[in-house]
Amino acid sequence: MMKIWRQLLVIVLFGGLTTAAYAERIKDITSIAGVRSNQLIGYGLVVGLDGTGDKAPFTTQTFRNMMNEFGITLPAGTDPKLKNVAAVSVTAELPPFAKPGQRVDVTVSSLGNAKSLRGGSLLFTPMKGADGNIYAVAQGNLVVGGFGAEGNDGSSITVNVPSVGRIPNGASVEASVPSTFGRGDSLIFNLDQPDFTTARAMTEKINDLLGPNTAEALDATSIRVSAPRDTSQRVAYLSLIENLEIETGKERAKVIINSRTGTIVMGQNVMIEPVAVTHGSLTVTINEDFQVAQPNALAEGETVVVPQTNINVDDGGDSRMFKFGPGVTLDDIVKAVNEVGAAPGDLMAILEAMKQAGALKAELIVI
Repeated sequence: MMKIWRQLLVIVLFGGLTTAAYAERIKDITSIAGVRSNQLIGYGLVVGLDGTGDKAPFTTQTFRNMMNEFGITLPAGTDPKLKNVAAVSVTAELPPFAKPGQRVDVTVSSLGNAKSLRGGSLLFTPMKGADGNIYAVAQGNLVVGGFGAEGNDGSSITVNVPSVGRIPNGASVEASVPSTFGRGDSLIFNLDQPDFTTARAMTEKINDLLGPNTAEALDATSIRVSAPRDTSQRVAYLSLIENLEIETGKERAKVIINSRTGTIVMGQNVMIEPVAVTHGSLTVTINEDFQVAQPNALAEGETVVVPQTNINVDDGGDSRMFKFGPGVTLDDIVKAVNEVGAAPGDLMAILEAMKQAGALKAELIVI
């Protein structure tokens, strides 16, 4: 059986040399069902701060509980006046197939009003998964990228975020997460970007190499591939498949508009039908002044305040119209917009109007 895998590996390696330039490896565009990372979270204390700790009541309660575990009982009503301690949340991502004894990075974030975690050390903190079980324990000195300073007059300066830090390799894995990788007679690959064309191309590529009916596309996302039951053979088998290169299907034509930042991104396949667009700006300025109308010295009458309004209209003096012919591409759109000098806000309005007119052949997404 292993000879077959070696022969297939040679075929894959030499076959990859003649693959098209736009081909992508299966491992770069898919994930395997059941093989994923897991999020961990814990609650702990950071000590050793230089007077930048928090004053939250739960920090004091946690500190008391920790003292009790070490056999130290604080008298009731005693305020420890903590300045160098901060309550924090500790998060980490447990990679798939992580084994006990391996280490992972952790992120430590302040929960209270601590000004900075710089120079602090995280005390022993159990980290739990979504099922409530403990999978890792964290402890160590924090690396904080930001800092802050404050003067006696109330002035202050802060660089980056000093209330968040990281501990490289700060957590030790204590238990493995059960995996379904070695179960069943098949593996399911899920495309990161669902696409029927890509699913068909991947299915055909695997079947051409490993034989008919080896792979089966279930929908636009999932492809089921028959796999050996033996774990070692399954690993070698998967290594062959994930290094295969396929030509992915082109994405749908999309225009992404971020109305908050003015960012506009147009995909390569955006097309426009014949349409004429006029671009210009209309500015209306209204100034209101108040003038005092006063009668003559010997005349009867009252002094009144008369408002005087001045309205100026400016059409910009540079209104232009541009026309798109049939089959216009992205390059033509960018060139035309640059020629008329349309601002991002104007371009958003133009694209939305073209979509309403049915001339923009793309999905318009506003985020």
